[in-house]
Amino acid sequence: MRTPDQPVLRDIVLIGGGHSHVGVLKRFAMKPVPGVRLTLICRDTHTPYSGMLPGYVAGHYSYDDVHIDLSRLAEFAGARFYRAEARGIDRDSKRVICKGRPDVPYDILSINIGSSPRTNEVEGASQYAVPVKPITGFNNRWLALLSRIENHEGPLTVGVVGAGAGGVELTLAMQYRLKNELEQRGRDSGQLHFHLFDAAEEILPTHNAKVREVFRKTLSERGVKLHLGSPVEKVGEGLLRTAAGETLQTDEVLWVTRAGGPAWLEETGLALDEGLFLRVRDTLQAENDDSVFAAGDIANVVNHPREKAGVFAVRQGPPLAENLKRMALGKAPNDFHPQKKWLALISTGDKYAVASRGDMQLDGAMVWRWKDWIDRRFMEKFTDLLPMDEGAALPDTSAAQNPEEASQAISAVAMRCGGCGAKVGSTVLSRALGELRPIDRDDIIIGLHAPDDAAVLRVPPGKAVVHTVDFFRAFIDDPYTFGRVAANHSLGDVFAMGAEAQSATAVATVPYGIESKVEDVVYQMMSGAVDVLNEAGCALVGGHTGEGRELALGFAVNGLIDPDKVMSKGGLRAGDVLILTKPIGTGTLFAAHARLAAKGRWIDSALASMVQSNKKAADCLRSFGSKACTDVTGFGLLGHLVEMTRPSGVDAELDLSAIPILPGAEETAAAGILSSLQPANIRLRRGIRDQDKWVKHPRYPLIFDPQTAGGLLASVSADKAEDCVRELKALGYPHTAIIGRVLPQDDSGPIEPITLRE
Repeated sequence: MRTPDQPVLRDIVLIGGGHSHVGVLKRFAMKPVPGVRLTLICRDTHTPYSGMLPGYVAGHYSYDDVHIDLSRLAEFAGARFYRAEARGIDRDSKRVICKGRPDVPYDILSINIGSSPRTNEVEGASQYAVPVKPITGFNNRWLALLSRIENHEGPLTVGVVGAGAGGVELTLAMQYRLKNELEQRGRDSGQLHFHLFDAAEEILPTHNAKVREVFRKTLSERGVKLHLGSPVEKVGEGLLRTAAGETLQTDEVLWVTRAGGPAWLEETGLALDEGLFLRVRDTLQAENDDSVFAAGDIANVVNHPREKAGVFAVRQGPPLAENLKRMALGKAPNDFHPQKKWLALISTGDKYAVASRGDMQLDGAMVWRWKDWIDRRFMEKFTDLLPMDEGAALPDTSAAQNPEEASQAISAVAMRCGGCGAKVGSTVLSRALGELRPIDRDDIIIGLHAPDDAAVLRVPPGKAVVHTVDFFRAFIDDPYTFGRVAANHSLGDVFAMGAEAQSATAVATVPYGIESKVEDVVYQMMSGAVDVLNEAGCALVGGHTGEGRELALGFAVNGLIDPDKVMSKGGLRAGDVLILTKPIGTGTLFAAHARLAAKGRWIDSALASMVQSNKKAADCLRSFGSKACTDVTGFGLLGHLVEMTRPSGVDAELDLSAIPILPGAEETAAAGILSSLQPANIRLRRGIRDQDKWVKHPRYPLIFDPQTAGGLLASVSADKAEDCVRELKALGYPHTAIIGRVLPQDDSGPIEPITLRE
């Protein structure tokens, strides 16, 4: 996570990871604006480049060839990446309403979310057709369709609705790929039938007659049958019917037409056209809101209407970035003038393409190679990323909108007080925490519901108190997700001992800044934490928040336990097997993330693991008689296992091949990208017998990898282990595995308690 030297004065929020916004991120990375912070809200971590999508469908490109990694690009740009779905905009309070997380405030907003299928206008289309848009979700739909088609026996009929450039190009790409797939499996590709439908009388209606003729000939030679001049009026299970009464029996129907904006835009009050696209001025600002911009498919530039094509979204990126910067600095935005003619390079699936621009047409294999070169050059801009210089350290208040903001900004980077003078102001805290709703518990006598100098808790008869504390710096730039991980991590020790979480007291450090920005960071972070604490039945009873250079959060957690049912590190018994409930690898992955060397989907998998509670796993392990359990955190798997063997008076055997590993962790570890805590953890290698034999094993570095919010490492008797693993998987821990066994301690004592095997 990059910590800016400048206090944040203006928040630019980007909804969607479309072609225009990736251009904005790259431009802000190359030339950041002091005091201006970018936040990207996008449900998908990898966004496809539409120009290469047909080539991916045809099998010429891999997934990574055609997808831009938004996680990595945002990290490169110093932007916050919120993995979330926008569901609305409250323009009065200037907040983006998101699904499953707190609202996100903005000063300037930009929308680049593409378009969505309007299948609800045709009977049965929503239920039985596969929409191509939004293209961010197309890959899963295509892979599912590919699997169904590949396993289909007998004749296969595919209907494609939409004979514009996108529909024609996709039809030919699919036909090429599926024909090859069938032939490679020794099946008759002649049983594959494609039909292309459109209400228009011509294919590719926005292109010249010479281009249309090339594609008519190509479609005919490939055996694709055209159905033009009559709209599709019904899609059913296994059939498609046009308004002219023509009916076709189909196995699959793809929808490549009738796209529009999402329905939630209607609730924003922003000016929309009949297709629910945002009406924007030449500056790319919404017609009726100067602080809202839009670009790409979702935008209708009213003075310059153009077809929905990726080329315009790409071209809008630079002027959009410039106008966002100008608005943040209080300057008037400039007009955007799109080209009147544009070059379209449309492929035919078989490494052959057609160039179309105005009345010009050119086709051939050379055109495809030209297109391939252009597309790869474009993708290189967003994949060949090197860390940028941090920029100026002196305060810059150019983005301040009034003297009070400028004064707060200067104060924020001036010499700060220590001691209690470093606390975040009570007004800021009361506003930030006022909307939080921690749960109430009957055994909390004094807590946040009646704040005092300290919390007062009741300990029920027959219960003992478990007390633990954890605290660490933010490793991602989304404070809400960070809050969730921090709370989950802090609860881990309580659950590992078999206790019930009772209360938590927070300690947080928040970067210096103007009050409104500090307030939102505190609110976002504590919202995430309270979501996790509430789910665990743990009451937030108080805390302390101070200023610092970096965002950090920790909790002191109290738990309650029956003293006769404690799971401890010293409970290992010879003959038991070792179970691990979550995969390891968070240390190396986030070290790689900071160096722009981790794929976004790897980080997604790591975060999904880190926000998963250990509570159900601990309950399950206890029900199967486990007496020894710990959560795997900073000391790594080996360190925590050594901690368990010593008080238990036993040895242990680890099966390296059985240890569950997070996606990408072996790759980043092999590249030598390791956590800063790794060298300290590696000192424990002296506890491994014949450790020189294992140093070159690809999984060897990972047993020292420090974990954040890791899983539980526990022992269970051998006769119950398989049933325990099955139950844990059923409870939502799919990577649970038996990773070794507990051995009697040999004559050498506790010096080398760990044996490794493959």
